[in-house]
Amino acid sequence: MKIISWNVNGLRSAYQKGFSKWLEQSDADIVCVQEVKAQASTIPQDLFGGSPYSFIANYAERPGYSGVGVYFKEKPEKTETKLGHARFDAEGRMVRFDYPEFTFIGLYMPNGSRDKRDMVYKMEAYECLFTYLKKIEKKNIVLAGDFNIAHEEIDLARPKENKNSTMFTPEERKRIDALESLGFVDSFRSKHGEAGHYSWWPYFTNARERNLGWRIDYVFISETFALKLKDAFILPEITGSDHCPVGIEM
Repeated sequence: MKIISWNVNGLRSAYQKGFSKWLEQSDADIVCVQEVKAQASTIPQDLFGGSPYSFIANYAERPGYSGVGVYFKEKPEKTETKLGHARFDAEGRMVRFDYPEFTFIGLYMPNGSRDKRDMVYKMEAYECLFTYLKKIEKKNIVLAGDFNIAHEEIDLARPKENKNSTMFTPEERKRIDALESLGFVDSFRSKHGEAGHYSWWPYFTNARERNLGWRIDYVFISETFALKLKDAFILPEITGSDHCPVGIEM
């Protein structure tokens, strides 16, 4: 089984840059996309799936903003889109699939904003997520998406310069600590301990070409399920967004 997560920064924009061809070639069983930035009425028909994929999206109430979608081959037994936080749910930031063997949750966590005006909201969303996860009875859980936090210094190119920047403040980094304390494993770090692997690059100063990036997109797996992890990967060669795909093979 292969699961891929990608913040496409606009599904329609990604479509114009070859998303459909990439999806076809990905050979993934589940592909979760964040920042759909569209409504069902504005998405090209080609993006609603087709052999072998079906598509479900949780669109934000605000047009052209946020949103999470999932392409999948096998139909889940149950689908859920509400975390329990009013603003978070209105912004379409979660899709949950329940299968007999595991639960998949695709997430687009709030950024907090560069001037930190939304940092309280971001912390509330994480606390709400932790409460939500504690209520899931199934032991095998996969969390995939844009978490908007670089966890350790190894997860960004310039940690010293960004120690007080949004996505790398001590308070935010503790949210990933808390997630791991709930029994979740950072799949990529469990397989790759070296520096230089990032999933997002700012558009300015040729950051991507210079690999001045941040690793803020993750696939977390519950500890019991992580025993079946075959590989975890980041695909920086895939362009079309300021993020690149990340994923796992089980």
